[in-house]
Amino acid sequence: MLLTGMGSLQYNSVPMVTVFKNVTNIIVTAGDYIFFGTTAESLILLAFAVMLGGAVAAAWNDIQMGLKGFLWMAANCLSSAGYILYMKFATTNVKLSKFGMVFYNNVLCTVFLLPVSFIRGELKTFFDSPSIHTYDYAFKNTFAGFVGFFLNFASLNCVAQTGPTTYAIIGSLNKVPIALLGYVLFDDRITTQTWTYILISMMGGFLFSYAKILQSFQKKRGVTSESK
Repeated sequence: MLLTGMGSLQYNSVPMVTVFKNVTNIIVTAGDYIFFGTTAESLILLAFAVMLGGAVAAAWNDIQMGLKGFLWMAANCLSSAGYILYMKFATTNVKLSKFGMVFYNNVLCTVFLLPVSFIRGELKTFFDSPSIHTYDYAFKNTFAGFVGFFLNFASLNCVAQTGPTTYAIIGSLNKVPIALLGYVLFDDRITTQTWTYILISMMGGFLFSYAKILQSFQKKRGVTSESK
C-alpha cells in the first residue's frame, strides 16, 4: 500500500490521486458487502457520490493520466481497500491485542520496505547523507514514528468499532482539516477549486453522518417494537 502510494504520486498529480482515493471508498463498500454482509443505505451511497463528484470537480483541469500512472493508482486503490477490509477481519478473528496487531503490522512493513529501499538506492542515500544525521532529524523522525504508531492503533479501533465503510469515508474527510491546517500553519494558498472540494466534501460528510444517525435510530426503533 505504501509502495503503490509513492508510485502513484510519482506518476500522477495530487488532484488525480485525490479522485482515485474516493474511488477506493467504493471498492471498500463493495468488499464490506461481499465479505461481511454489510449493506449500505441509499443515503450513504449518495454521500459517496457527492464526495467523488467534489473531487472530480476540483481536479477537472488537472485530469490527465498515462498508462503507468493508471496502473500504479489502480494497484494503490486495490491494496488500500484490501488493507482496510483485512483490518476488519483481523480485529474480529485474529487472537491478538490491538497493540500486538500494530506491532506486527509495522514489523512486516519493515520486512517488505527494506529490500525496496535497497534496490532503489534510498538506503545508500540515507547512510551517505550527513546532513540528515542530526539530532533534529532524529527527533522529528522519532516523533513521526510515534504518531504513526498511534495512527495505526486508532485505525484498528475505528474499524473494529464501526466498520470498513465508515472508516473509508472518514478517511476521505481528513483532506479537509489537512487543507485548512496547511493554510494556517504554512501559508499555503487555497484555490477556488480547493475550496469547492472542501465544501462538497463537508456536505458529503454531513450527509453520511445523517444517514448513520438515521440508520441507528431505525435500528433502535425496530428493537423497541420487537420488545413490545
